[in-house]
Amino acid sequence: MKRENMVERLQIQSRSPFEIHHILTDLGKSPETIVEAELYLPEGEGPFGCIVALHGSRGWASHHQDHIDGWLDSGLAVCKVNSFSSRSIISTVDDQLSVTHAMMLVDAFSTRSVLVQDPRIGRIGIAGWSLGGTVALYSAWSPIIDILGSAFDAHLPFYPAAHIRPVIQNWSKSSILILHGDIDDWTPLHFVEGLTPQLPNATLHVYPGAHHSFDSEKEFTLLPKAVHLRNRTARIDKNGYMSGELFLGIRLPLNERWQRRLIIRILRNRGAHVEGNPTARADSLVRAREFFMEQLS
Repeated sequence: MKRENMVERLQIQSRSPFEIHHILTDLGKSPETIVEAELYLPEGEGPFGCIVALHGSRGWASHHQDHIDGWLDSGLAVCKVNSFSSRSIISTVDDQLSVTHAMMLVDAFSTRSVLVQDPRIGRIGIAGWSLGGTVALYSAWSPIIDILGSAFDAHLPFYPAAHIRPVIQNWSKSSILILHGDIDDWTPLHFVEGLTPQLPNATLHVYPGAHHSFDSEKEFTLLPKAVHLRNRTARIDKNGYMSGELFLGIRLPLNERWQRRLIIRILRNRGAHVEGNPTARADSLVRAREFFMEQLS
């Protein structure tokens, strides 16, 4: 295909902090890693608005590519970040521990730092699905921006896990468009609804009767081992310490891999559904494209 001939493969210097705590407290101690990315350029000379794209916890899927093709056809560049394959991981559905949103946050900002030096690239946005949507959302949190680089010009999270509640409520003023289904039982809508009041320039668009992965063409499917969210939020204090309330005011730390593994074992939050929704899919393909054309062109 002609588009395949226009791809440029990048190698990005990144790091692998386990949690946001490690980004905020001592990123330099996190393991270094090389992350591969693919830069797709539309026809023309540029400079092009560019979208840093991040997959979900099942890796890249065909519906992600459907959006990407639409963005390219609209004259936008896209840089696909391969956070999983670069770390020899296929999926994190069953554990959410081997590649975390913190690692992908560093990948995203490291990729942006490379792209901003390219004269063919203009304004830079970020998009992600599910786990990648969490990254696209919290990349707008100012303490992370202050450490990892400069702000993205637009944020598009698809059905993100929005359970993190920062004590410091400072956010980028860049536009945020969140697309979510109201019967999502993997990353429930109520977390997003609870967070959006503190976001200065966010729009939440909700699709009635839509599950997780509503923009796909998947049949209704149960993922029995998927680690899902229920009602509990995680708090990040001003020093980057993350904790969650278990019960009766007892808070447990969530900063290290063994702590997260213990919480998953205690809560037994397993099982979630995915299903494509033709109406939501069609609308989101148009809505996402128009958002980025407005914000990045």
